[in-house]
Amino acid sequence: MTFWRWIDRLEGGLASVGAGLCLFLIMMITVIGVFGRYVLGMDLIPGGYNMIERIAFPLLVFWAVPLGHRQGSFPRFDVLTERLPAALSRALTALVLIVEIAVFMILFWYLARFAWEATLSAREMQIGTRLWPVWPVMLMMPLAFGLMLLEMFRLLWKALRGGESGKTGLASGR
Repeated sequence: MTFWRWIDRLEGGLASVGAGLCLFLIMMITVIGVFGRYVLGMDLIPGGYNMIERIAFPLLVFWAVPLGHRQGSFPRFDVLTERLPAALSRALTALVLIVEIAVFMILFWYLARFAWEATLSAREMQIGTRLWPVWPVMLMMPLAFGLMLLEMFRLLWKALRGGESGKTGLASGR
């Protein structure tokens, strides 16, 4: 299996299985919480809102973002580049990608530092009356940004080599 196919499978698994399970968990916690509160008059899942807010929703987002970026769901600067000559289009695409990479590398650096410090300190959060470790959730942030950076570098390499400018991995047949 090639490196890019392995990355595709990792991103697909994180998005479909991980984010899908998180979405299902959010729906179940919400339905059970509403049923308990309004029908039974009691909180069936103490700290349910905190579970959604601090665990399930961040995981859903950070597991789905790399696949969304690879599939081209993120805004792209391609309205102008499609109307330019090929050489100028590639140069502009490369310039935009370099700026994107710089911004995401800065974000990645700070997220990785934050996640590492949270891991070293065994950072916890209160959900209901218990303390749960939060550092495993925080480790997903640099993973997501790292996967996005890999895709951006791949697209930059393609633009510099003269490949299809502005196309994402799926559209260009990776």
